[in-house]
Amino acid sequence: MTRATERRRATEHDAEGIADIVRSLGANTGLAGEFNPERAREWIRRLGDQGTMVVALDGSIPVAFGTIDYSTTEPETGLLGVWVHPDYRRRGLATELAEDLLEFARERGYRRIRGRLPEGNEPALSFLSSIGAMVPLRNPEMTFELPL
Repeated sequence: MTRATERRRATEHDAEGIADIVRSLGANTGLAGEFNPERAREWIRRLGDQGTMVVALDGSIPVAFGTIDYSTTEPETGLLGVWVHPDYRRRGLATELAEDLLEFARERGYRRIRGRLPEGNEPALSFLSSIGAMVPLRNPEMTFELPL
């Protein structure tokens, strides 16, 4: 498979591909419950202008996506999430998406970026460490924070 090269803001037309990515990851996504295209469409709509979802494409097929969601409990805080189809890992896609998302957060005036990672998800922990996330050693809630 070739490396995905295009990244752009997700639209509702990407919902099926986004749902496919989530399903390809099994239970270790950090997203509760069944994930289908309608749930992806609702998520994209809910993000509005305060958040964003960016997709990485292989041709016209989404193979990775990331989000910055606004925190409803912490002012000036964005919540980061990045998901990559297993067949496209270790190609720098997650890092590229994170860079796009952090730039979006800076442009919107966010002061902090936080998130959760699924327990036992070593690839996610490795990725977050590589982009500068601060993950406490004793971290029962599996949270992280990124500097802006």
